Amino acid sequence: MVLRAIEQKIEALFEGVFGRAFRTNVQPVELARKLAKEMDDHKTVSVSRVYVPNEYTVYLSTADREQFEGYENSLQAELEEYIGEHAKKEDYALLTAPRVLLETDDDLARGEFGIATRMVQPRRAKRDAGEPEEQIEPGATMIYKPKAMPEAAEAVDDPDLERESAKLSWDGKTLHVDKRRVVLGRSRECDIQVEDPNVSRRHAELRQEGSAYWIVDLDSTNGIEVNGRRVQRAKLESGDMFTVGSTEITFSTERE
Repeated sequence: MVLRAIEQKIEALFEGVFGRAFRTNVQPVELARKLAKEMDDHKTVSVSRVYVPNEYTVYLSTADREQFEGYENSLQAELEEYIGEHAKKEDYALLTAPRVLLETDDDLARGEFGIATRMVQPRRAKRDAGEPEEQIEPGATMIYKPKAMPEAAEAVDDPDLERESAKLSWDGKTLHVDKRRVVLGRSRECDIQVEDPNVSRRHAELRQEGSAYWIVDLDSTNGIEVNGRRVQRAKLESGDMFTVGSTEITFSTERE
């Protein structure tokens, strides 16, 4: 199979010293498989086609990212080839050839990684310099953590894990969060409506992964801040404050 051949190329790319290091860190071939899983999980069915995201940002811990030094471009190319072949196999439609980006996130521990997906329109020939790509389908970040055995990192979505319930408080109101993913925004279609003219229609997503909560900016106009620091995504601790538009929201948790 073509996909298996690409997996073998990815594995071969990190043989020897790098292969041994990755037995306790993030494994490149596991990144490929989880990227394909994220593609499957974020498909959009239109009238006659099934569209999937064409941009994937992989967030790695500092320790894991250092393992890629000198090999990053090769790995990115192999990962892009892998998910491109996966899209062909499943007969998915892509707006452009898939793109894989690697970023460092200090909130992640060794062996953990996150994947954020986006569906981005192809660049127009006359796009102004510096003008960002047009995103038509914002995504959120899925965080993966290793099991007890480091050979495979699976998604932390285990119902047997001890859970914490979250509360959001703003403008004298308190709201208990009873879902793992909730979207905040000005639109009535959002899970949590924030009546603030500076808030985008779909502004941010609060997401539970295992026992941790993350706030993710959905490419809003005014962005988000956590404890006064502008972020694209951040892990929240009980008592943290984040700002959407001009509204300050306090995040807290309690054991279920």
